[in-house]
Amino acid sequence: MYFVKTPGLLSTFYNNLIWKVNTNEKVIYLTFDDGPDEDVTPKVLDILDEYDAKATFFCLGNNAEKYPGIIERIVKSGHVLGNHSYSHKNGYKSKLNEYIADVERCESVFKSNLFRPPYGRIKKSQAKILSENYKIVMWSVIPGDFDRKISKQKCLERSIENSGSGTIIVFHDSQKAKEKALFTLPRYLKHFKEQGFSFNKIQFD
Repeated sequence: MYFVKTPGLLSTFYNNLIWKVNTNEKVIYLTFDDGPDEDVTPKVLDILDEYDAKATFFCLGNNAEKYPGIIERIVKSGHVLGNHSYSHKNGYKSKLNEYIADVERCESVFKSNLFRPPYGRIKKSQAKILSENYKIVMWSVIPGDFDRKISKQKCLERSIENSGSGTIIVFHDSQKAKEKALFTLPRYLKHFKEQGFSFNKIQFD
């Protein structure tokens, strides 16, 4: 189960995490999880280039090791990397030390001061330690490009209906999400660009 739009109660409970960017400007923050993928990620990068959109890629360390050239292209294209752990551990099901070690292993592959917990599941004890070195970035909209139960058109509708100024939206540059992500992304970008929006990366000094 997942909420397409993050409930306020959840973001209040985990108020030390970043769920949305508070702004009145027409800016949307695109994020991509679970890559890089040798097939999907280059296609995503091509679409972003076409619409002059910047994004944040929360990459898995084990995938980044396999495809260093794609990691290099992400950075050279002006996007930002975020740590998504090395092996996609579920925080709720992981012991504290094992979870932290998995995040640190990803850090040994590439550097970032951003972290997003796999599945969005993280214990407060884990968050407390990781927040010493990372900004923990969640999301305000997750349209479900990974969800086999919804159509690609439904994914697009969810994306558009729930987005606005300061939205952090999460897509996935993975094989599982390929069909819906590659269908939704260009149409989503076209819709909001026509509304005067820009698309930016998440970045902290």
